[in-house]
Amino acid sequence: MNKLGNYITGNWITGDGDGQALYNAVTADIIGAASTKGLDFKSITDYARTVGNPALRKMTFHARGNMLKALALHLRNHLDKFYAISYQSGATKADSWVDIEGGIGNLFANASLRRKFPDEVFCIDGESHNLGKNNTFMGTHILTPKEGVAIHINAFNFPVWGMLEKIAVNLLAGMPCIVKPATVTSYLTEAVVKEIIASKILPEGSLQLICGSAGDLLDHVTSQDVVTFTGSAATGLMLKSNPHILRENVPFTMEADSLNCIVLGEDAAPGTAEWDIFVKEVRREMTLKAGQRCTGIRRIFVPENKMEDMWKAIAASLAQTTIGNPLNEKVRMGSLAGQTQRLEVKEQVQKLLASSQIIYGSLDSVKVIDADASKGAFISPVLLMNDKPHSSSEPHNIEAFGPVSTIMPYKNMDDAIALSKLGKGSLVSTIVTADHTTARQYIVGAASHHGRILVLNNECAKESTGHGSPLPLLVHGGPGRAGGGEEMGGIRGVKHYLQRTALQGSPTTITAITNVYQPNAAGKDPGKHPFKKYFEELEIGDQIITEKRTITSEDIDKFADLSSDHFYAHIKTTDFTGTMFEQQVAHGYFIMSIAAGLFVDSYEKNPVLLNYGIDELRFTKPVYPGAEVYIRFTCKEKLPNDKRVIENPEDFKRGDDIDKGIVKWLVEFFDETNEVTGVATILTMVAKLPNI
Repeated sequence: MNKLGNYITGNWITGDGDGQALYNAVTADIIGAASTKGLDFKSITDYARTVGNPALRKMTFHARGNMLKALALHLRNHLDKFYAISYQSGATKADSWVDIEGGIGNLFANASLRRKFPDEVFCIDGESHNLGKNNTFMGTHILTPKEGVAIHINAFNFPVWGMLEKIAVNLLAGMPCIVKPATVTSYLTEAVVKEIIASKILPEGSLQLICGSAGDLLDHVTSQDVVTFTGSAATGLMLKSNPHILRENVPFTMEADSLNCIVLGEDAAPGTAEWDIFVKEVRREMTLKAGQRCTGIRRIFVPENKMEDMWKAIAASLAQTTIGNPLNEKVRMGSLAGQTQRLEVKEQVQKLLASSQIIYGSLDSVKVIDADASKGAFISPVLLMNDKPHSSSEPHNIEAFGPVSTIMPYKNMDDAIALSKLGKGSLVSTIVTADHTTARQYIVGAASHHGRILVLNNECAKESTGHGSPLPLLVHGGPGRAGGGEEMGGIRGVKHYLQRTALQGSPTTITAITNVYQPNAAGKDPGKHPFKKYFEELEIGDQIITEKRTITSEDIDKFADLSSDHFYAHIKTTDFTGTMFEQQVAHGYFIMSIAAGLFVDSYEKNPVLLNYGIDELRFTKPVYPGAEVYIRFTCKEKLPNDKRVIENPEDFKRGDDIDKGIVKWLVEFFDETNEVTGVATILTMVAKLPNI
């Protein structure tokens, strides 16, 4: 029997013994076996910390982001292989697309996040704070990669996405990982990891894979490690209670299966677009991945006067779902991941039947295409109805992890909110309504119990990613039963793998440490105007102080005429009694324009290619006629700007062939009293030294 490999300590190793047999979910044929027996889990964790961690920590955020991009591009070249294997798990092509290409999409999304970080091995977090009256003492926060390993224990339903959405984040943060997929579908995870390792894109020790039992893996965690878990709430609680995790205060992020709900707004009625959208969304969430989704719709709440019409509409829609061999193009729903999963679903439905009744589907029979229903792990979609949701605990406590959902009535929106909370915390909830007041009422009332809420209506339905689709730039997780954790979430997710440390010192010292100029730090004589320097020549702290420019009333009048900004404060004949100003005041944007005229040098071409934008522009003191303004102009931060990948020559744009970077400049406006009248950060695109 073919045994899956475990990629550990730099080698592919098969475990001892026969291992756990793995089956094709459609045909029941044996695929192979998985075993971790005989593996030294202490050596595996030590290898990640001593080999993978130092290698990743030496890389900058931008280098790690580009590494993820390269990995995503590499995996895209092997999609056919992954799809062929995925069919064995009972997944249709649509199911596999979510798992495989959705997972690769997470790599791309996290790769793009590198632009939100400096080209450094660590980063500043949040604002800096002046802590001294004389501006010589300050504080800020920095984020550095933890020196441990991220351990990911994943569920069976998304063997690719579940791995890639997690490792993308820890790798960008600079931490290595050990991936432990659910054994039943680990053969697909193994296939993807084989391609990752073969690519040699990741530094050695960055990724290890164990296919089979986790053994005593969690007994070797340290305070610098991070553990994530996706699966049942009961298993998550058991893992989270590991004494080593508790003793070492190891961060534990849990994303547990939850009793997610969808609510039909009272404004939606048969014949409206929202009614049809609701039916379509319920059907999709019940049948995609055969309902094996932690974000799947388990509870359906409908106004009590529309219950019969709605359940009949859902049942009619489900009846159009063709079930069977996912390799058959006519099939829209495949099988569950295995016979064990089918047995568990049936057992859970039996518990739900204590207070509900089946109004569509069957536990005993299912019609399939191009397959043997007795061999494959097939099951019919099952729609249950419970007409007493407040007095029935089962629909709010028992989850059948398959194509199963329960429809229940509500009296008014407050009642729907109360029912949604009976699930004791979920990953996601959806409300389908075109009424903004209804949407707001539900969001404000229910948000405390849900990690994500989708407001779905005809306006966004075509572009909506759907109830069950977590997105890499938004948090994925939820309170209470859902685990209380967060995954992904863009920059928020990366910070789970970074240690936040408060940093105090002088502005000049903090500037030298962080390589980001801090206000009131000592500036550097650039030797020549900074705009005459190429990207590599510029140094953080390069600073000039400009000559002074006297602001006149005529200047203000001319700018008002030029810009058409005749706000009363800029008109000298205004009666300023009761206003915030003493007399005619200069436009803030006029002062910003004057600033540019003061710090920009010469009419000749120079390495500065263009003005890229302005951040954090603030006007802090009025500037009146007669004021003498000058500018302190300082190189604040330098960021790389990767060349655009151009696959089609027709997409080429002027400048695409120029090597360049982004430079942030701190612009401080002063008047004749040396008080700050404004501050801004401007961004310029600066050419790199030409290759000679």
